[in-house]
Amino acid sequence: MAALERPVVKPRPVYLNLLAIRQPLPAIVSFLHRVSGLLLFVLGIPLLLWGTHLSLASPDGFAQFKGVLGQPFSKLILLALAWAYIHHLLAGLRHLALDLHVGVDLAPARRSSAIVLVLSLLLTVIVAARLW
Repeated sequence: MAALERPVVKPRPVYLNLLAIRQPLPAIVSFLHRVSGLLLFVLGIPLLLWGTHLSLASPDGFAQFKGVLGQPFSKLILLALAWAYIHHLLAGLRHLALDLHVGVDLAPARRSSAIVLVLSLLLTVIVAARLW
């Protein structure tokens, strides 16, 4: 009976400093997948809708939209959106493959995440060369 009377001591929650922990590459790619999706949703969709509305409203609206996109700051925003689109697409395909149990083991998961990261950056550099 003495064992039943003792209160169970639960360990207190441990504070984890996520900035101090070294994340593995698949975790970084997964986090960037979420960031790129957020960037596309918050910035990409409104910009696309505004540009489509302005372009279809009149020829002057199209010229105005073309002028806005010609600015260097606008090109940087477009470049960030291009990276977000490319990375989100490639990481999404990687996640679909993982859902189908393809490349779930540690070595293939690390390799596929490195491929996604390198390929998204490489394709973004190609888009940047075409954009500028």
